[in-house]
Amino acid sequence: MEYKINDKELNASIFISFVNHIWAGNYDIDKTQSALSKTLNITAYDNKTLVACLRILSDGYFFGTITELLVLPKYQNQGIGTKLLQLAKYNTPTMLYFGAKPEVEEFYEKNGCQKSLQSYAITIQKVYS
Repeated sequence: MEYKINDKELNASIFISFVNHIWAGNYDIDKTQSALSKTLNITAYDNKTLVACLRILSDGYFFGTITELLVLPKYQNQGIGTKLLQLAKYNTPTMLYFGAKPEVEEFYEKNGCQKSLQSYAITIQKVYS
């Protein structure tokens, strides 16, 4: 397994192909590329195939968040997510806050993450005039 911190080679077409195995969707390539350019991307490759990705969004001083930690299903439970979290811990510019679904809370706690603030979401509401 090859791990990369701040993976500058990760592009939208690679990421969209990867993410569609986990969260199938109709992703816009330009918006995806823009999003990737704004995050610190920590990746795992198996023979040049992207198998896992952790993305950090940070202001560089006060706040940082893990936007997602994704591992292809056939690579889960092999320590790859744990390794990405370790790399994030040692390479983030700030403390990290993030939300987690109840079914994966145990994974984060087992990896030394502590429960913190309750998370909330605001859904975009389009106003039409």
